[in-house]
Amino acid sequence: MILKKWEELPPELQTEAVRPYYDILNKKRGSLVCKRLFDIAVSAVMLVVLSPVFLLLAIAIKLDSPGPVFFRQVRVTQYGKEFRIFKFRSMVNNADKLGSQVTVSGDSRVTRVGRLIRSCRLDELCQLIDIFRGTMTFVGTRPEVPKYVAAYTDEMMATLLLRAGVTSEASILYKDESQLLDKAENVDETYIQTVLPAKMRYNLRAIEKFSFWGDIRTMFRTVFAVLGKEYNDL
Repeated sequence: MILKKWEELPPELQTEAVRPYYDILNKKRGSLVCKRLFDIAVSAVMLVVLSPVFLLLAIAIKLDSPGPVFFRQVRVTQYGKEFRIFKFRSMVNNADKLGSQVTVSGDSRVTRVGRLIRSCRLDELCQLIDIFRGTMTFVGTRPEVPKYVAAYTDEMMATLLLRAGVTSEASILYKDESQLLDKAENVDETYIQTVLPAKMRYNLRAIEKFSFWGDIRTMFRTVFAVLGKEYNDL
């Protein structure tokens, strides 16, 4: 189902703060259908075409440090459902148990290969699996861990009307997020109180302006951002 009926949404989404965003999306069901069909078709093709790259990354990760190829962590997606995200492991094994849930610049948990693949966002390449199986989409609010979702305001909950995304305008503008957290005494607290609300303003604005072709534009902007282009705002 592309978008549930209002009365079928989880209770925490049936609020006055979420309703305006739901009404916007409800009028754009055609774009939502195109978005899902695009996700399925493009992710399927890319999984086949990029399979040799997957193999090379897997070999490099295994040779660089002990542990699994994939990092699987519980994240939250559409309607508040939890899922285990796919990411190529860029940190030491069990890194999530050795520090903050977010990564800061120069984080000692990042491996040598991890530092390289993170700089090019190759660690997120295997999220094509999540896109194909329907737990994620190409463009949407980045999936947070339950701990951070618990800190959402009623309005922020509107981002859970759609599947979590690999990229978004917020991701582009905060691509150097780790550097913003470098000087924080309490990384988790700073993220929840400062970074998360700032990113959510862009995520909520993206829902207000949602369109299928807008998503395509964001995907191109993401490629340019990875290549070094700087963006200041939507």
